[in-house]
Amino acid sequence: MLQKPYMLFAINPPPRVCGCCGALRPRYKRLVDNIFPEDPEDGLVKANMEKLTFYALSAPEKLDRIGAYLSERLSRDVARHRYGYVCIAMEALDQLLMACHCQSINLFVESFLKMVRKLLESDKPNLQILGTNSFVKFANIEEDTPSYHRSYDFFVSRFSEMCHSNYEDPDIRTKIRMAGIKGLQGVVRKTVNDELQANIWDPQHMDKIVPSLLFNLQSGERTESRSPSPLQASEKEKESPVELTERCFRELLGRAAYGNIKNAVSPVLMHMDNHSLWEEKIFAVRCFKIIMYSIQSQHSHLVIQQLLGHLDANSKNSAKVRAGIVEVLLEAAAIAASGSVGPTVLEVFNTLLRQLRLSVDYELTGSYDGTNIGTQIIKAHEERQLQEAVIRTIGSFANTLPTYQRSEVMLFIMGKIPVPGVNLTLPPNELVPQGTQMIQIMLLKSLVQVTMGFQTTNMLTALPDTFLDPLLSFSLINHPEVRLLVLQILLSLIDRHDNRPKFATVCIISDISVLKLKVDKCSRQDNLFMKKHGQHLCRHIYLGCKEQSSSQQHYETLYALLGLLCVELANEEVVVDLIRLALALQDLALCTDEDLTIYNRCAVHALSAAYLNLICQLTTVPAFCQHIHEVIEVRQKESPYLLPEGIFLECPTLPPSLERVESGVLFLQSKIAEVLGGSGYNTDRLATPYVPQCTDEDRLSKRKSIGETISLQVEVEHSFDACVSQRTPAEEITFETLKSAIGMSTVSLALSYNYNSPLSEFVLTNLSPLFSRPPPSPSGTISLGYGQSQSRSVPIYEMKFPDLCVY
Repeated sequence: MLQKPYMLFAINPPPRVCGCCGALRPRYKRLVDNIFPEDPEDGLVKANMEKLTFYALSAPEKLDRIGAYLSERLSRDVARHRYGYVCIAMEALDQLLMACHCQSINLFVESFLKMVRKLLESDKPNLQILGTNSFVKFANIEEDTPSYHRSYDFFVSRFSEMCHSNYEDPDIRTKIRMAGIKGLQGVVRKTVNDELQANIWDPQHMDKIVPSLLFNLQSGERTESRSPSPLQASEKEKESPVELTERCFRELLGRAAYGNIKNAVSPVLMHMDNHSLWEEKIFAVRCFKIIMYSIQSQHSHLVIQQLLGHLDANSKNSAKVRAGIVEVLLEAAAIAASGSVGPTVLEVFNTLLRQLRLSVDYELTGSYDGTNIGTQIIKAHEERQLQEAVIRTIGSFANTLPTYQRSEVMLFIMGKIPVPGVNLTLPPNELVPQGTQMIQIMLLKSLVQVTMGFQTTNMLTALPDTFLDPLLSFSLINHPEVRLLVLQILLSLIDRHDNRPKFATVCIISDISVLKLKVDKCSRQDNLFMKKHGQHLCRHIYLGCKEQSSSQQHYETLYALLGLLCVELANEEVVVDLIRLALALQDLALCTDEDLTIYNRCAVHALSAAYLNLICQLTTVPAFCQHIHEVIEVRQKESPYLLPEGIFLECPTLPPSLERVESGVLFLQSKIAEVLGGSGYNTDRLATPYVPQCTDEDRLSKRKSIGETISLQVEVEHSFDACVSQRTPAEEITFETLKSAIGMSTVSLALSYNYNSPLSEFVLTNLSPLFSRPPPSPSGTISLGYGQSQSRSVPIYEMKFPDLCVY
């Protein structure tokens, strides 16, 4: 009996395909089947692969079917654990992707991504790495046609998960993590520049990508961040997850546009918070160095603004956390240079100053209410470390600004400092509160940082009255640290040729040429500045020497200030005033009415001697130099404690008293006026003892009543006259004095008034002579030139009255 055909197939099945249907299979399937060898260890059949590639290029409409069939075979081989055939299928897919760029590539890519996803879902590390490598190759291909519906959400999540792999074998764990990093890098490359793809900068993606990179970056300890352009790494370094992560992180940040910076940096801030990395500072600083070096320079200020906002958000966190954020700001500002501040200059400094004030408040109260953690106890030393970090950061930001913006910042900070009598009201006879005093010190320290390296050609515009007047008012405060900070600020502002270090020590220099001072001719702007503020500066130097709490550092700073005034801003008139000031300091040290200690008196004598020794060599008048050197030689023999070398020591030898000082150890004003007059200097001005101009400014810090403020001029003149020479006591100004000055009695004044005439006519007739009299100048004359002088009448509208006398 004959057997039916199907029975023959059942008894003798063919090795691969059925005999009657093999020729009926589609050609693309036969070409795909032929690339697989009998033994998977033999690898891809290259000759057949070339045929398949040629067919795909010749019939691009079949490409999607080829991909679908390869995907079907790969899924079946994965399920059957035939991993050799899986590798061959992926290799074939990779070659087809590289060769084909037709319009039908999109459908083929869908099949390809489906197979990559199948491999990544496997629990086998080798398959995960295989799928990642194929995806990376695909990511480097530039597609000719856009894709509107492709999604990479799964790949972002899966690659991020691989970056956190905890596989038992450390070598395999490293390979999986590196594959995850490469996969994320591929996703970024594929999507970042394609507007039709899913927006990789969305927070849902950045919150996965960035923490994954930071996790691997943190796993390896590095002491320093790389340079802005990463150097070529060796083959061994390329295998390091840390190096690979850093390159991927830099590439991600380098591709960030203006609107994407926030989404890229926010996960970094969150990662630092979640893992308490601000307190250690090292890793946080390293990360933000990478960020600042990698992003486009014009976007630097956006990172700074995010850091400042994060600092504000952590205002009630521990001092260590806030200090860590401030340290990061310090490093970021140094890298960003001029682009670090951006358009909101004052807002940057306002935030830092606000943090400074908060820290002072926390230190004083000893606690604060933390967010969701209750009341926290403050550690004072941690708050002080934070305050110093904020001050350094303020200086770092200021160094990136041009001169005009730095001047604005100086004015801004000065406006924040509480000044007694200006923006701080105190009851009579009450001291400044401790908190206010601490804030004064901190803000003045900030000004020291801001003014460091300050350079300007026009000091009159760079240092307006609104800045200089409040600053100098602090030199009258009894607190020694405040006065020292004011002097340091003045040194930074005046020193424009780096001469300050050459006056660091108060000493007698026999030849000042060894100092190599840089001296330029005084400009017109400098002359105007000194004409307006010279007497003001001299007055505060004089009053600063009267302070009992002054230490050696104060006298050294005063000497540096005097030296810089002479070198940077002095014309011949200023030199005369400075000589008079130095002689007045000598008289101050001799005055017994002042409550100065023996050390203070000797220090003022030494300061005066050192400065006269300096200025006589700068004037190059031989007779002047001879007189100064003669007095110094006598002091060296008889009174070494009146020279800096004998007083500015750790344990100086002090005399029992200074009530009787021999004239041979004193500099004579008459002698100096005589020798300088022969060289063309103004002898009348030189012969007039210096008396500091007195204003109502003392009431801002020391004066307690209106009477003390009004009688200030009379007090100083009377005190000075008692010490230097016997003069007519200052006349007390009373109502009777005013009547006698007018020259008529009250009754005659009333009778002389014609009630039918206007009041203005009576005032012009009877009172205008009083106000048209010229007020006395500090020197008694107004200098027109050397050897000439002339009295000048000051109109009523130019006269300056104390604030308390003006209704």
